[in-house]
Amino acid sequence: MSIPTAPAFMKTAAAIEGRRADTTRRRERVVAALTKAHSSGNEISVATIARAAAVDRTFLYRHRDLLAQLHTIQAQPSHDSTRGAAVSLASLHTDLLAAHERGNRLATHIKTLERRLSETLGERVWRESGLGAPQDLDELNQRITGLEQQNLDQKLQLEERVQDLTAARAANRELMTRLNTKK
Repeated sequence: MSIPTAPAFMKTAAAIEGRRADTTRRRERVVAALTKAHSSGNEISVATIARAAAVDRTFLYRHRDLLAQLHTIQAQPSHDSTRGAAVSLASLHTDLLAAHERGNRLATHIKTLERRLSETLGERVWRESGLGAPQDLDELNQRITGLEQQNLDQKLQLEERVQDLTAARAANRELMTRLNTKK
């Protein structure tokens, strides 16, 4: 004897109803996990809530209302007094922007310092190679001026001595001429 079977549409309707009941139970577990994580101050992310509710992460992504609820709770400050100051998603974004701006300022400062270091090292190598102007150029210019002055003074002294010598030779010739003529 054969057992009468239910019509196929009844089986399908029962399967659909069972699936809806399973989805409802999963949704309730996700909501309970969200509430518990928010009230206890635990980390709230898709992975932690999915793990706590014993559902797959894709379940949260398929149910956009649950995902929006999760993101809303993430953006709210924690009520846990043991964690110190309340941290919200907005404050974390502000901190991230401030850190980014500080990073940009530091990068600009580093580029400026690198440029100055490069210029300083370049000048040093130029001087040490002997191709560039010496570091004490003013001192050397003053010494050149002093030596030029000394040279002029010595030329004047030489001219005076040459004139004295010429005068002495002329006097000597005159005396020799007088001596030679008296004989």
